[in-house]
Amino acid sequence: MKIEVYSDMVCPWCRIGKQNLNKALEQWVSEGGEPAEITFRAFLLDPTLPPEGLPFKEVMSQKMGDNSRMQQALAQVTNAGAAVGLTYRFDRVQRMPNTKLAHRFVALLKPELKETAVNAIFRAYFEEGRDLAQFKEIEAIAAELGEDATAVLEPLRQGGGEEAVNADLALAARIGVTGVPFFVFDNKYALSGAYPPDKLVELMHRVNKQE
Repeated sequence: MKIEVYSDMVCPWCRIGKQNLNKALEQWVSEGGEPAEITFRAFLLDPTLPPEGLPFKEVMSQKMGDNSRMQQALAQVTNAGAAVGLTYRFDRVQRMPNTKLAHRFVALLKPELKETAVNAIFRAYFEEGRDLAQFKEIEAIAAELGEDATAVLEPLRQGGGEEAVNADLALAARIGVTGVPFFVFDNKYALSGAYPPDKLVELMHRVNKQE
């Protein structure tokens, strides 16, 4: 089974959706299902952000309408994350970065490193408040991941990964992805949102019966 995961690095529900998918895949394999092939695809929640990003609170307040609604939304996702074992520290987040650099970095990595990198980037942003629009922060994440990750830094500095990310964005537009997380199962079924593991397993069984 092939599963394509459209997500953005600053989308807290994408992180929860990915966590739920991992748990669903564990259950799927324990029930006799074959391991799935996961493809991470780039999506930009706000493609209008400047390359250097903007202040986090400013962007979120404008999006939510006022500060109280923003705080309510952040509390909701923090609680939802805690329920599935994820930590969110929005008190540390100062910037709303343009994530194209982070997506390009993942695009350049070997397939076996991509999920580890996505997890590291989510953690860097949501737990440590690191600014993903800064090359030095991507460089630091690469150093944490090891030699194979640091090897892509020079190609990244030269614009590498741009074509792959743009292809993902074009594909997302073509199939009508307007919000993330968005999952495509074997090009047959699509699911939008951070669904619980049991619902994902249910869909995987449905897809499997169609094969």
